[in-house]
Amino acid sequence: MKTREKICLWLFEKSKRPYAKYFKKNEPWSLNRTTLLNFPVKTLGNELGTFLNSNNYHLISKLEKHDAYHLITGFGTTVKEEVALQYFLLGSKKKSFYLYAVILVGGSLLPEYFMHFYNSYQKGKSTIPFYKWNIKELLNEPLSELQEAIYLRKNKIKVNSR
Repeated sequence: MKTREKICLWLFEKSKRPYAKYFKKNEPWSLNRTTLLNFPVKTLGNELGTFLNSNNYHLISKLEKHDAYHLITGFGTTVKEEVALQYFLLGSKKKSFYLYAVILVGGSLLPEYFMHFYNSYQKGKSTIPFYKWNIKELLNEPLSELQEAIYLRKNKIKVNSR
């Protein structure tokens, strides 16, 4: 890993909990990897539990949606992919202080990935604003249907916004 990527990773790690504490107003899910693994196979809930387990991650209180975004969009968890996910979300019209900070810092520190970030942004522009979905209410839905639904202008499944 490049030094610049290590700096980004360090900033991610140091900023996410204070961001959740001081900026996020949503209620924590009160779920963990084990409870997620109890959801039916191939649902977002079960796939999220599997994702957390295989990466040895834990849900971060008030930021639970973030890991679901990785699954729904297909972005990985490397520094490059974390930044690309934010560009994708920007393309989908999401706006947040954290998103802008990641784009500014990640884009500045990792200019060699500019085309990947730009392509991620363009891909996000072809999606509906799925970041408005109440992800917790969708944990029983098949992940594959959610992945398809973000590219449909009219959703076939019920996706409640918060």
